[in-house]
Amino acid sequence: MSSAKYCYDYPRPAVTVDLILIAGKKSDRKILLIERKNNPFKGMWALPGGFVDENEDLIDAAIRELKEETGVEHVPLTQTGAFGKPGRDPRGHTVSIAFMAVLDDTINVKAGDDAKNAQWFSIDNLPELAFDHKEIVEKARKG
Repeated sequence: MSSAKYCYDYPRPAVTVDLILIAGKKSDRKILLIERKNNPFKGMWALPGGFVDENEDLIDAAIRELKEETGVEHVPLTQTGAFGKPGRDPRGHTVSIAFMAVLDDTINVKAGDDAKNAQWFSIDNLPELAFDHKEIVEKARKG
């Protein structure tokens, strides 16, 4: 990769990934959420995810963030959408790429990195979610 620096006339938003893991039978679907350890939205529930590192591929960031925050590895992730509405993140203009996996059953999770807690919730009875994660979950539910 070239080390040349470029200047653009356009501001560059930050890029993040969000992970939607859904498990169980259609009559009893669960979704994996993390409790945020840090601001913004400290103490609120959110989808696992985080910032894409410089020169990191999106899928690699998704795999890394999922492992760091929940201990989950080796699940088949599929890119499902992009979310970039201004104001979705109070830290600044942030575009998030969502990845999803549908599992037969829940798997053991362990909170790590900037997640205070990680657990499975009924998709029909979710707590209030941070950022625009309610919108992301609703889009995933509709397929």
